[in-house]
Amino acid sequence: MTRSTIRLVGTIAAAFGLAAATASAQTACTADLNADGVVGAPDLAMVLGAWGPCAGCAADLNGSGEVNGADLASVLSFWGANCAQLPWATVLEAAPNPAVVTDGALRKAIAATGLPWRVRDNLSQVEMLLVPPGTFSMGCSASLAFGCDSDETPVRTVTLTNAFYLGRCEVRQSQWSAVMGSNPSFFKGAAYPNAVNRPVEMVSWNAIQGFLTATGTRLPTEAEWEFAYRAGTTTAFHSMPNSAAGSSDDALLSGIGWFAGNNGAPGSPTWGTKAVGLKPANALGLHDMAGGVIEWVNDFHAADCGDPAPVVNPQGPATGSGRVIRGGSWVDPSDFLRASWRDVHAPTTANFCTGFRVARNP
Repeated sequence: MTRSTIRLVGTIAAAFGLAAATASAQTACTADLNADGVVGAPDLAMVLGAWGPCAGCAADLNGSGEVNGADLASVLSFWGANCAQLPWATVLEAAPNPAVVTDGALRKAIAATGLPWRVRDNLSQVEMLLVPPGTFSMGCSASLAFGCDSDETPVRTVTLTNAFYLGRCEVRQSQWSAVMGSNPSFFKGAAYPNAVNRPVEMVSWNAIQGFLTATGTRLPTEAEWEFAYRAGTTTAFHSMPNSAAGSSDDALLSGIGWFAGNNGAPGSPTWGTKAVGLKPANALGLHDMAGGVIEWVNDFHAADCGDPAPVVNPQGPATGSGRVIRGGSWVDPSDFLRASWRDVHAPTTANFCTGFRVARNP
C-alpha cells in the first residue's frame, strides 16, 4: 500500500469512526470485491464508487440495501488479507448474486464462509455454486397428491458443518465426452436438438467413478443433496416463481421441472431429456434438482432414514447392495420429484433417465 493510500484509508476511517469490530461478521473473501485474491485499493474503490443506496450490488457487503460505513469497515478491517484460493477452479463471481440466490439468509451464510460463490471447475468445466453449512429437517415432505414412502421416515434434524460446491446443473453430455472420450447417452446426436447440452444418461454409479477420479470431483451425500434441493424450504417442492417458500402443490411442478406431466407421450417430439438449465432454479441457484434426470448420490441405500435423533454430517450406511437415487426424471410422476423422495438402484444400473451432478470440497 502506498503512503497516499494509507493516508486516505486513515482519513476515511477517522471520519466515520470505524473499528474492525464492526466487520466481525465479514470475511476476507467477502471484502475481496474484485476477486483478485487480496483485499486492497481496488476493493476500497468499489465501495466508494457505489456509496449510497445500492440494493443488490456487490459492494453492499452486509446486504443492507445501502453501501455505507459498515461496508467500508469490512474492507478496512481485512486490508492486505489474502482471500481463500481454489487452485482447481476459476472464480466467476465472488459474491452471491441476489437475483440468483434469492434467499437473504442463504446469501449471508454463503458470504460468511469466505469462499467464492460461483466457480467453474477447471478439469470438468462444470459450473458450481457454493452451498453453505446449515441445519434442516431431512425426510418426509408429502405433496397434495402423494404421501411419503416408508423409506422417507423418520424425519430427523441434520446439520452439515462444512460448505461444499455443487454443480449448478446436471453433468452435460459434452462435459462427460470431453473427460471420458465417449458418450453413452441414449438421447444423443443430430436426432435430438441441442443434445450436447442435455444431461448425460445411461451411466451407472460404477461408471461415474471414472469421471469423478479424472476430475477430482465427487458425488454429493444424500444429506447434502436434500439440503441443496430444499434451499431453505420445507415443502414437497423447492421454491419456484411466485412461491419463494416452495410449494406442495403438484399442479405447479411444471414451473421447475421436466417430468411425465409436461414431457409429452412416448414417440412425440417432446419426449425425452431436455437441455439442462431451462427451468427456473431454486433459491440457491441450482437447476433441475426436481426432474430432468434422476441423480445418483454417494450413499448406500437404507430401508428408512435411521435413528430419529439429530445427526451431524451423515454419510449413510457403511455397507449395502444398492446406491441412492434422488430427484425424479423426465419420465416420472410428480411423486418422484419431491424433496424427500428416494429410491435405490444397483450400482451397475444404467438407463436413459438416470444421470448425476457433481460436488466438490473447497
